[in-house]
Amino acid sequence: MSSTISSAASSTAAASTSSAPATTTAAVTSTGIGSGLNIGEIVSSLTTAYGAGQQNQITAQATTLDAQVSAFGTFTSSLDSLQSTLAALETPGSLAAFSAAVADPTIATASAGAGAVAGTYSLAVQNIATSATLTSSIPLASATSAVGTGTLTIGTGSSSIQLNIDSTNDTLAGIASAINSAPNNPGVSASIITASDGARLVLSGTTTGAGNAITVSQSGGDGGLAALAYDPASTTGNGLTQTQAATDANFTINGYPATSASNVASGAITGVTLNLIGASATTTSTTTPPTTTSTPTTLTISPDTTTAQKNIAAFVTALNSTLTSVQTLTAYDATTQTAGALQGNATLQSFQNQLSKILDTVTSSSSGVNSLSDLGITANASTGAYDTNSTTLSNALSSSLSGVANLLGGSTGLVTQIDALVTQYTKPGGLMATINSGLQTGLADNTAQQTALNAELATYSATLTTQYNAMDAAVAALKETQTYLTAQFNAGSTSSASSSTSSLSSGTTSS
Repeated sequence: MSSTISSAASSTAAASTSSAPATTTAAVTSTGIGSGLNIGEIVSSLTTAYGAGQQNQITAQATTLDAQVSAFGTFTSSLDSLQSTLAALETPGSLAAFSAAVADPTIATASAGAGAVAGTYSLAVQNIATSATLTSSIPLASATSAVGTGTLTIGTGSSSIQLNIDSTNDTLAGIASAINSAPNNPGVSASIITASDGARLVLSGTTTGAGNAITVSQSGGDGGLAALAYDPASTTGNGLTQTQAATDANFTINGYPATSASNVASGAITGVTLNLIGASATTTSTTTPPTTTSTPTTLTISPDTTTAQKNIAAFVTALNSTLTSVQTLTAYDATTQTAGALQGNATLQSFQNQLSKILDTVTSSSSGVNSLSDLGITANASTGAYDTNSTTLSNALSSSLSGVANLLGGSTGLVTQIDALVTQYTKPGGLMATINSGLQTGLADNTAQQTALNAELATYSATLTTQYNAMDAAVAALKETQTYLTAQFNAGSTSSASSSTSSLSSGTTSS
């Protein structure tokens, strides 16, 4: 036992500052009854000293792994932010956008898309496209008044529907409900208007254009449904009156006539969609016979450099954020002697080298836009971040928007190359996923090592506790024996002394 205590004293002096696991601090904490030693503190100290080397190694490994997981998470997040800005620049058509403006917005509005080119046009609208509206000619007393029974056939364009009208739905309200609820409705809605002279059925087409006139015919039954018949080609025998005809929109572009079945006309000018709203004002000549002319308004298609500037600025900001992330994670601060969590990491160094190579690319284009510097985007020599000269960028966009778009986008554009590079890192199963999987495996192994060490230290602590308790019991027994012997010795001494004293007092001596 003495050898154990001696060894423990030596180990305690070299104990690590790392605290022992909770499972090893559950030893006896009271002072030994026999020895008077604080067995709990002794066991705890010896156990901590015993596992200090392994504990320090496991703790250091866990700290390193956690730092790397966090660092790679930061790097991945910056890549995601960068990649989110690339789509707006990667397609030349989306960057080299155009805006469309109509001088008189009460006539029409316009938008420019792929294929649009800059230009100014004269636009006049003679009439907008309309859908057909039919109203029953003879009013009935109310919406619940019976009309008749039979088969009602309603058509618009090339579609039609047949409705069976019987005593359960032969009223204006019943017929309107049957039309609106029909699953194969051809594009006709029904409603009822009630005026002072009675109730009338109104049929409205849901699609504009001359080809979408409404027809209504009836057959069978009691013949009462004839009050709702309508044939656009007939001038007699119609029970419904057409209050609005289905018409195409008529307008002119630079004086040339054009038509559209819809008020959203996308084929009149390449890449431009017109939303026709109302007819242009008209002027009437004083000639004989007089002629009426629609007053045109101006449609202007121009490069949309504002959107391009905004998208490029977002890209540069995200690019700088990624570069700063890489520099911070791989840097070494000589003042504080602190290294970044990924200092010397080959993955980040490779990414930075490949990114720099792309950013330094110089192309050969007739547009004169051959590099980022031609857009006013240059690297700051002291910080490494990219600065943007807004004047240079604005001039490049104004002089050659397509040149800027082709430098950044397309199959070989700088942004396209950056997107491909980032995708290698961020895609499922890519470099970041592989690295993170390895780190998670390392953390799992570290946790297993900690669990094994905790178990080993718990066993060691229990063994020491048993040994020290046995020693304490032995010391207690020795003390008990010592106390007994001392008591016996003291009792014997007292008895001898008392006998001698008695003999002297009686005057008796012996020789």
